[in-house]
Amino acid sequence: MSEAKPFKISKRLVWEAYQRVRANRGAAGVDGVSLAAFEKDLKGNLYKVWNRMSSGSYLPPPVRLVEIPKDNGGTRPLGIPTIADRVAQTVVKMVLEPLVEPCFHPDSYGYRPKRSALDAVAVARKRCWGVDWVIDLDIKAFFDSIPHDLVERAVAHHTELAWVRLYVSRWLRAPVERPDGILMERTKGTPQGGVVSPLLANLFLHYAFDMWMARTFPTIHFERFADDVIVHCRSEAEARTVLEAIRGRLAECGLELHSTKSEEPVGRVLCEFPAGDQHQVRPGGPENYSRVADGVHQKQPATGGLGSPHEPGGAGLDELLRAVLPLEVRSGAPSYQRGSRALGATEIQAVQTPGTSIDALAGKHRATGPQSVRPVAARRATGGWRVGAG
Repeated sequence: MSEAKPFKISKRLVWEAYQRVRANRGAAGVDGVSLAAFEKDLKGNLYKVWNRMSSGSYLPPPVRLVEIPKDNGGTRPLGIPTIADRVAQTVVKMVLEPLVEPCFHPDSYGYRPKRSALDAVAVARKRCWGVDWVIDLDIKAFFDSIPHDLVERAVAHHTELAWVRLYVSRWLRAPVERPDGILMERTKGTPQGGVVSPLLANLFLHYAFDMWMARTFPTIHFERFADDVIVHCRSEAEARTVLEAIRGRLAECGLELHSTKSEEPVGRVLCEFPAGDQHQVRPGGPENYSRVADGVHQKQPATGGLGSPHEPGGAGLDELLRAVLPLEVRSGAPSYQRGSRALGATEIQAVQTPGTSIDALAGKHRATGPQSVRPVAARRATGGWRVGAG
């Protein structure tokens, strides 16, 4: 008679989780075991994962830390779990995701099935023609700052499965191993590169931001792709009021907005997109841009590396949005191409797309945040605005 296990986890579920890990590939973790090496004793390795998870004795190994260079000269920490740990995380994700997915806000697009950054851009573009002001938000070190207790409360709200809650707690606190072999304790955050990290991050922001916005500002629309957010406002005064309220809310949840080198927050009024004449059909007008955006959405590839707009770590929503909006906003342009009350160049920012691919390290599970910022508009000496200035 087989020994009874405290947690009911089917072997079939573990097998399906392995199939997903295999499809996503990725590098070895701290144990140095590659996917090919793992498959040399596939049956035995999968049995170990199932046996330990079912008995409650599974302890996640440390996460291998890899520093990914950024265009601004800094680095982004990426955590690489072992192959076996990726299988275990996928088991939990396959159980937890169907429970939380139906609850997510319709304007949340990151790490969700059948949704992409281009979907968010298509909605943002349409709203920009009807509402003049937008706020571009960039949360500082988001994945490294998520409070563990708030994530665990959110998970517990959606499932009573003790083993799911147990292993989420253990993954959140799994140490990080640096290249020199030193182990670092983690008291907050969830490692970028983990299989379950994107889902936990999305669940956290669902309550920290999405639901709070719906309660506090029910008439204000936004699009969120992970921690990359665009908020639409009717006036500059409203935008600044909303921005300060968001700043306070994020502080309550243990987060803060990113700062530029001048220590001014990136989460600011981005610019005013022209809404006038939106109902008139004319060459180059909103109707034409609508068709451009729809065409881009229809042609998006099924998969992509870092920098692919529908993948985490790709271009920010504002970067993608500028691709389907007028490149020239100047005083002599028609009213539908003119922003009459745009802010200064130092207050108009966008997320710079990194160029380094990390698919080979973490597979397609990795969760990466937006990168450095740079001005995207400047005032002409003769008046008007030129968008795209470096």
